[in-house]
This record gives sequence, C-alpha cells and structure tokens, in this order.
Amino acid sequence: MKDSVALLVMAAGMGSRFGGLKQIEPVGPHGEVILEYSVYDAVEAGFGKVIFVIKKEIESDFRKIIGKRIEKMTDVEYAFQDINDLPAPFTVPEGRVKPWGTGHAVLSAKKFIDSPFAVINADDFYGKGGYKKIKEHFDESKEMCMVGYKLQNTVSENGTVARGVCEIKDGYLAGVTEHLAIPKDNDFPEDTIVSMNMFGFMPKLIDELDEGFPKFLAEQGKELKSEYLLPRIVDKMIKVDGEKVKVLYTDDKWYGVTYREDKPSVVNAIAELCAKGNYDKFKA
Repeated sequence: MKDSVALLVMAAGMGSRFGGLKQIEPVGPHGEVILEYSVYDAVEAGFGKVIFVIKKEIESDFRKIIGKRIEKMTDVEYAFQDINDLPAPFTVPEGRVKPWGTGHAVLSAKKFIDSPFAVINADDFYGKGGYKKIKEHFDESKEMCMVGYKLQNTVSENGTVARGVCEIKDGYLAGVTEHLAIPKDNDFPEDTIVSMNMFGFMPKLIDELDEGFPKFLAEQGKELKSEYLLPRIVDKMIKVDGEKVKVLYTDDKWYGVTYREDKPSVVNAIAELCAKGNYDKFKA
C-alpha cells in the first residue's frame, strides 16, 4: 500500500526584505495567496494533508484569510513555531527576535508527522512538477529526496537571492553550499542546480532534529541571528551519517516575493498559468 504524503508549509517567518507578511499577500486573480496554489498542486499530485507552521500571533488572521479556504481542499493541521520553545536548560538570549530557522520550524510540527512529508516555504511558488516528483518518489522509495531547480529559473529581477548550490553525484545529493547574494546576472554554469527548500523526508528526520538542536544551541544559541537550517542539517546527514538524498529534477520556474518589486511578475506569471487552464478546477 502506498503511503500518504503530507505537505509541511513553513509560514512562520516575516519577510524582512519584502517589508511585510509575505505569506498573505494576494497574487491570484481572485485574491489567492501563493501557498494556496502550492497546496492545490500538492493535493492534485496526491498528497493527503497539509501542516502549516505559523506564529501563534498570526493564527486568527491566517485561519480567516487562508486556512478556511484550504480546509476545503484537504485535511489541515496547525503547528506553532515559538522562539521560546527550547529544550532545557537553554533560553532565548536577550535581544533576539529572529526565529530559530527552518530546522526548528519542522521540529515544531513533530506531533503531526507520522508519514513521508515534503517541506516547502510558504512564499515560494514551485510549480506542479516538484510535487508530482516527490509523490512518485515516495510511492517507490523511503529515501530522502530533494527537488532541484535550475539556478537561472530561481533568480530575481530586483535584487540578489540566497540559494543552496548543490553538488550531485550519481543522482544523489553530495553537498549543499550556501550562497547568500546571487544576482540575476551571475557567473555560475548554466546547468547549476540549487535547493529551494523543497525536500522530501521520512518521519525519522524528527529524531535527527531532536538530537541536533541542543548541539546547535550549545554552539550558536547565544547569537542573535543564528539559525538551525534544514540545508545544513541535510548536508550533515549526508556527510557524517551516510544518508542518501535522491535529487529529483524539475524545469519549472520558481516565483517568489523576495522583494516587494517582485510581486507584479508573480501576479503576471500566475495569471498566465490560469489562462492556460492550469488551475481551472481551483476554486478559492
């Protein structure tokens, strides 16, 4: 029997460069937000439920603006990423306001994770291909996986982007190197593959996160901006633990609102996809 696959959406972060709560910015023709299309694409691919990781402070608005519509598509769970949710004896250093990163976001949802699951960012439009590839992968395998995007399909017209550049050997991820400021015009080879934080995991990832988080806090927990990041955790699992991460490829173009000036291009791109019939069955 094929396992159900869950979609975990990381929606707790505020968009500092964008200047607002990116996750609830309307981009669709009827006021839809990016993650509504993400959930629709995942459900269409065969995913069984969605887990939103949000801040408790935005729960009411999130449920009202987004949740009630997505609950019509699939089963929904809500997990809360709290900066104070730390294992003893660790505490939040004075002056820190930044969340603890994507690894902590996934850890915040551990009570809802009991099946293979994909992880995405709320403010990234990934296209349909990645969800189909992850579902098909987990229908046949229990290996971790990652959807790789061509770098030039993920850059912004309006500034630099942070991307994890992938080293790939024999179809598997060998390492991820973070580059924090990649412009549209760059010197990377044309076939460069990057991670867009679209991973597929088995529930055993939670054990890795549980074990690694106290170690991270012991080393970097007193810093005001340190983050427990999924790409670094995956990199460690590959190089230290010998885990295998299958790379799944998509030619889809990424769209996102890294900067406020990005929004018109996202709106136009989604309008074009809607006009082509990609979302004819999508009723927000």
